[in-house]
Amino acid sequence: MNQTTRHLSGNILTPTGFVRGHIAWGSDGQISTLSGTPVAVEKVREAAEPLILPGFIDLHVHGGAGHDIMEGGDAVEHVTRLHARHGTTALLATTMTAPLADLDAAFAALGPVCAQRSAGAARVLGVHLEGPYISEARLGAQPPFARPVSRQEIQRLHAIAPIRLITLAPEVGGNLDLIAGLCADGFRVQLGHTSGSYEDGVAALHKGATGFTHLFNAMSGLHHRAPGMVGAALAHAPFAEIIPDFLHVHPGAIRAALRCIPGLYCVTDSTAAAGMPDGEYALGRHTVFKCMGGVRLADGTLAGSTLTMDQALRNLVDTLGLDLVDASRCVSTHAADHLGLAQRGRLLPGAWADMVVLDRDLQLQSVFVEGDAVAL
Repeated sequence: MNQTTRHLSGNILTPTGFVRGHIAWGSDGQISTLSGTPVAVEKVREAAEPLILPGFIDLHVHGGAGHDIMEGGDAVEHVTRLHARHGTTALLATTMTAPLADLDAAFAALGPVCAQRSAGAARVLGVHLEGPYISEARLGAQPPFARPVSRQEIQRLHAIAPIRLITLAPEVGGNLDLIAGLCADGFRVQLGHTSGSYEDGVAALHKGATGFTHLFNAMSGLHHRAPGMVGAALAHAPFAEIIPDFLHVHPGAIRAALRCIPGLYCVTDSTAAAGMPDGEYALGRHTVFKCMGGVRLADGTLAGSTLTMDQALRNLVDTLGLDLVDASRCVSTHAADHLGLAQRGRLLPGAWADMVVLDRDLQLQSVFVEGDAVAL
């Protein structure tokens, strides 16, 4: 069958570095050819050609465009379109700690969207179940419905919409002993919203956990005589997510994590307030307030963010000083690697044509999700 071939030219980030050349893809949405001559990363922003990077992958998205994933209905359609316009080509719809009936309703809306991507929207890879299997002492902005892990509950929800990532607190109930079984069932397990010790974190990693949820936030901190969950992450984690909005984590702490964790990847933890004016919004059963560049509960607790992944990239490059190769890995490749997605998070023949086109100021010019252009 003949395919319509489309192509772009510019400075293209490949798994081995930038090339100045051409990338082409067919109507199947997969890259067919990529060719060019190498160009140094420090030169690409000096050139007139556009920058072509892998599309952003966000594994922690609660909402956007005034809608919250827990609403059910068509909320996820609004959320995925908003984030696609900011360069996110694939994401995990992230649920809140909630009664099972609330999760059932949210999952019922997510199932069809995971199976079929809508035009102009990011691909929903599945669900990040952030809670309810967390510590009551480290709820952060999660509603107070925490409970120990239930494999039966997880399998029930997974049958409605695919769960790809589960956040849990290893010190709660029998959670630690269930990690190996969850991993054997095909789920990725992250540690978060936890008061657990360094030893709890190390034990969970030995059981098969591979990551940490919004590193530094809602977890026991690092002390030189009690390294805490943060210490376990910095010393041993292969992967961890971090929110680079500079409200959740100081730039110096992000630098420390970058030096320690090979698969550190950025997430937005975005809420319904992303892309919206200041005001009141829903976050699960909570009301949150967007003001002064952030999102908070009424008591001032940070409650997710308004961050988008294009701004995350600019923060990494223009504030932290990462080069574009390393920054792109943090907003794309490492997240794909954590989920075992060899065809996403990188530009090479056979991979999905998930791409962002940027100017020298790292402003978005075009976004392609599985080869389809997104209207910005």
